[in-house]
Amino acid sequence: MFNIGTNDVRQFFADAWGMRYITQDPLQQKAVKIINAHPEYQQFVEQIDKWKDHNWLPEQGETNPFLHLSLHLSIQEQVAIDQPFGIAEIHQKLCQKTGDEMQAEHLMMDALVEMIWQAQRYGGGFDVNSYITQLRKLIDLGEEDKPRLNPHEV
Repeated sequence: MFNIGTNDVRQFFADAWGMRYITQDPLQQKAVKIINAHPEYQQFVEQIDKWKDHNWLPEQGETNPFLHLSLHLSIQEQVAIDQPFGIAEIHQKLCQKTGDEMQAEHLMMDALVEMIWQAQRYGGGFDVNSYITQLRKLIDLGEEDKPRLNPHEV
């Protein structure tokens, strides 16, 4: 297993941004594209030493820019491998509906964050059925006919 911490993730985005004109790494290229789409977060990756240990507090209305960038990357990776199955098609249709890939991912992130929060709060694991249902609602579809097996139930 990987042992990646908060500082590693933050440094990854800073390194990707610092090498944006020369990087050949596909994951870094995705990160650069996401950062480009979020100019409000560029100061954080450009001044990583200032922000590496900073804690953003949601209860004070703060958004952690590194978490936000990471959620984009997570959605893009799910779409790239179509896991959970069907997410790639949902992403495509939502991009068509919104006319903007980043906006589509912002909507999808809400569902992802909700499922992570639910899993943490109730300790039951990630509910892929609820996740896919939330994503399907974004493109005006309902629940699937056949429930999926959740990863923690295998």
